[in-house]
Amino acid sequence: MKAYVLNAINQLDFTETPIPTINASQVLVEVKAAGICGSDIPRIYETGTYRYPTIPGHEFSGVVKAVGNHDKSSDWIGKRVGVFPLIPCQKCCACKKKLYEMCRNYNYLGSRCDGGFAEYVAVPEWNLIQLPDEVSFEDAAMLEPAAVALHSLRRVQLSQNMTVAVLGLGMIGLLIVQWIAALGIENVYATGHHKEHGELMKSVGKHTYAYYDAHNQNVEKWLLEETGGTGVDLVIDCAGFSQTLTEALNVVSPGGQILVVGNPHSDMILPKESYWKLLRNQITITGSWNSTFNHQKDDDWHKVLEACKEGKIDLNKIISHRLPFSDLEKGLDIMYNKTEYRNKIIIVR
Repeated sequence: MKAYVLNAINQLDFTETPIPTINASQVLVEVKAAGICGSDIPRIYETGTYRYPTIPGHEFSGVVKAVGNHDKSSDWIGKRVGVFPLIPCQKCCACKKKLYEMCRNYNYLGSRCDGGFAEYVAVPEWNLIQLPDEVSFEDAAMLEPAAVALHSLRRVQLSQNMTVAVLGLGMIGLLIVQWIAALGIENVYATGHHKEHGELMKSVGKHTYAYYDAHNQNVEKWLLEETGGTGVDLVIDCAGFSQTLTEALNVVSPGGQILVVGNPHSDMILPKESYWKLLRNQITITGSWNSTFNHQKDDDWHKVLEACKEGKIDLNKIISHRLPFSDLEKGLDIMYNKTEYRNKIIIVR
């Protein structure tokens, strides 16, 4: 089969490699669509993966072509599937509580074992979720980030009449805006760094949502003016910088909430004045990580599928580029070198 094999940092080769063999607990998935995640960029170009060679890619969907246990798993053959990329150990304290996203000893498709930038992938049967006919392969390749966004919002207290600020409109930030709109929240403010961010934010959210270009460096002043000086009930930091966390503490209303979603880019440093605001205003800060997947109808992944099926969210709106499998490196270059505006880049076969 053809696959993109990472043999060392910044050494990604499009080459012929054997089709994976599968054990009794696995199935063979033929990849139909794969998304390029922001985390794929440092893995490929800067930090590397946990072993070499590795086939990257953890956001993908496809069709089950073979199963390792015909007596137990034959019904999966031919099924259209999405794939939860985290492979839990099933033994640690988190797994025993079915908090698989917090597994202490997990494996991970695309970074710790071979992932979806290939024609075929060996996937544990446990990690499969069947797709309804209404959900395309492209949308299913975005189940993981959509579930991450939903999971974060399920960790805070929400109400339709609250004010919400979203700092950072990358993939997760835009998906959070789309979920917020689906929940009927009207008073939303968002910051980004491209005019396209503002346009897309209004498209996936509501046209009444307010956008501010963070290049202007007056985010705090803008948010306080927009809220009449009272501040924001919920601030969602999707950027992961000391500056954005400080901004969140300075604009959140007394007794308000801060939701931290963005991965940190470096050590987080808070000014003493902002730390005092955390204490004196009794702010609740909540972290969020990954998404829930436990084969129950109310886990994050099943909720995403339900919302897609019912038309409550439209993941297709987030896609900016669709490239053939043979052009994956073009998509990676767009993201790494920032040669053009992009949001979600999907590779299709």
